Amino acid sequence: MRGTVWAVANQLGVVATTPAELQSALLSGPPRGPVRLAPLGHDPEKLGELARILGEFGHGRIVLEPPGEQAPGPEPAPPPPPDPHPGDPAALCAADPLKVTAAFEADEDDRGGLRTAWLRAGQALVREQEPADRALVLLAALPPDAPAVLRAALGALAAAADWSVADRWESPGPVVALADFAGRLLVADRSGTVHGLDERRPVAVPTAARIRALAALPDATLLILDERGRLRTRGPGSALTRAVAATLEVHPGTALAVGGGAIAVGDRTGSVHAFGPAGLDQAALHAGRVTALAAAGPVVFSGGADGAVRRWRPGRSGRAAGGEELAERGHAVVALHAAVTGRGPAVAVAWADGLAELYGPGPGPSPGFRPGPAVRAVAATRSGELVVATDEALVMLRPH
Repeated sequence: MRGTVWAVANQLGVVATTPAELQSALLSGPPRGPVRLAPLGHDPEKLGELARILGEFGHGRIVLEPPGEQAPGPEPAPPPPPDPHPGDPAALCAADPLKVTAAFEADEDDRGGLRTAWLRAGQALVREQEPADRALVLLAALPPDAPAVLRAALGALAAAADWSVADRWESPGPVVALADFAGRLLVADRSGTVHGLDERRPVAVPTAARIRALAALPDATLLILDERGRLRTRGPGSALTRAVAATLEVHPGTALAVGGGAIAVGDRTGSVHAFGPAGLDQAALHAGRVTALAAAGPVVFSGGADGAVRRWRPGRSGRAAGGEELAERGHAVVALHAAVTGRGPAVAVAWADGLAELYGPGPGPSPGFRPGPAVRAVAATRSGELVVATDEALVMLRPH
């Protein structure tokens, strides 16, 4: 069932491992078109069971295709080789991923961490892709105690992928936000604790606050947007931070960023407000809730539930006053982060379907990366890497 749920979740643009998670993801999002479940490569009985589960809550139309039929699309690939030995990384990366999933579900031998990595990252692994890209995903998902020989084997297999794994950390707790603090990456977890990525000690412990967003001012003041949309501070603070905090007590925020001496806050109506020494500037940038903000110098980047990422410079008049589109997809933006590199700003974007991208100074994004689990936060580094955070781990990727 797990492989079938992953395949259907990919089709629907959500992240889920179990039927219950799939139900929750569908119920929390907009209505979608018909779900076409084809028996090819799947157990027909499991497909029928999944169709029944999805149909119970009436979210869209479930179409269970008869055996031998297939939804319109490209010609099917040649038949895969037999299900390989689960301990052979090269064979696993080239094999039918649904058969590999079934093999790992039936055999609890961890194979040096391969089973853990596969079942952790499976939703990304069951997608059509080159073996090198599958090896990269597995390498990023390996547990920290995996044998060095296995890491080396996967690294060699992933050499032709678009990214390499530059570093990796087990998460100090389920990650909710990342922020840059004087060149150091901070990680906020679901419990409300903020950690330094390079150390395993708390930097700040907000009082009874579940964190929604995190940012830092040049004077070492840490800004925390809590789950109620209120601003909490750790550090010196200023008249500006006190004014923003007072405003958010009345009008809660949904996203937060700091840049160019201003504090930017998003709201549920799609507007972004920049509080600076010269006063307040604002722009309506999205249709619906602002879900993420980032800043690089005086430029603010905003992401919304409408799937758009927009670039806005407060104080700019004319056509650019309403922002310029950087990217748009049919999935909500869940996280943003920006950094100033030697060639200009780089913007990391995470989407609700599990994709992370890096938009650099050049045209268009770098090739995307899917870790498998839902992406909770992202960061762009000053040297051009992409950091992707899930509930269980953080991985730093370097573009080839």
